[in-house]
Amino acid sequence: MEQRELGKSGIKVGKLALGTNVFRWTIDDAMAFKLLDAFTGSGLNLIDTADVYSKWVPGNTGGESETVIGKWMKQNNKRKDVIIATKVGHTMGMGEGMKGLSKKYIIEAVEASLRRLQTDYIDLYQSHEDDPNTPIEETLETYALLVKQGKVRAIGASNFKADRLEKSLEISEKLGYPSYQTLQPQYNLYDRAEFEKELEPLCLKKNIGVICFYGLAKGFLSGKYRTKEDASNGAHGNRVVTNYMNDRGMRILKALDEVSKQHSSNPARVALAWLMTRPSITAPIASATNLKQMEDLVQSVHLKLNKENIESLNSASAY
Repeated sequence: MEQRELGKSGIKVGKLALGTNVFRWTIDDAMAFKLLDAFTGSGLNLIDTADVYSKWVPGNTGGESETVIGKWMKQNNKRKDVIIATKVGHTMGMGEGMKGLSKKYIIEAVEASLRRLQTDYIDLYQSHEDDPNTPIEETLETYALLVKQGKVRAIGASNFKADRLEKSLEISEKLGYPSYQTLQPQYNLYDRAEFEKELEPLCLKKNIGVICFYGLAKGFLSGKYRTKEDASNGAHGNRVVTNYMNDRGMRILKALDEVSKQHSSNPARVALAWLMTRPSITAPIASATNLKQMEDLVQSVHLKLNKENIESLNSASAY
């Protein structure tokens, strides 16, 4: 299966990443194990998580997703077969200093992630969000230490604005620190403008790999939400109605339906395949909660859109 490099890291990954924020949120460990088996069994290898997944679920404290992945890797001896991307920086507790990109916090957080993942290294360690209260130099110096210690292979950024990402890259170059090799922004057929206007040109110029999240726009681009009633049952239902259920959203779904029909496929596969045609995208991230959805994710990798398909989708999603 075709593989792509994460920026200039030397790390090779498949064209699709598995999002695991649903682990111990909308699915249990048994289903998570089945999905991980199916994903890696198809030849894909990039698994994206974060220390904060899935803290928002009543009774959870954060770290649940990493814990499930760690158990799966240990039981199946899979560590060498996968690329693990996790994140640091989001709020993990109520106490002072339980978030951010300070040296003290990152050092504590990486050890906790390594324990949960039951591994001695993380392939891609990502700043989950920008931290304006910590000097960029302090954050990058800390990552340099972790790379030197062999605990982290490469670093990435998530939810950064273009100016702050560019500033970070400049400081890395100036001081000889590891530089961000990837960016994780929100990007899909509907949510295009914010990424394409400033971040995409920067990523292409600097050879930053992009692993975008919400590739299916919280499920909307799968086509399963056609009415407000449909959305009432989904985990992101209210946000789908508010953000996507409008004239432009329906126009995009119509184009997805038309392209799907030509390929005997479905909207979810087509929406992900469109992302894979973008020159800036290394691997979109998508989640599954059952094996049927996992089949759609895997098949999207093999779907080849032609020029007319791409132009039709671009036109329908124009902003």
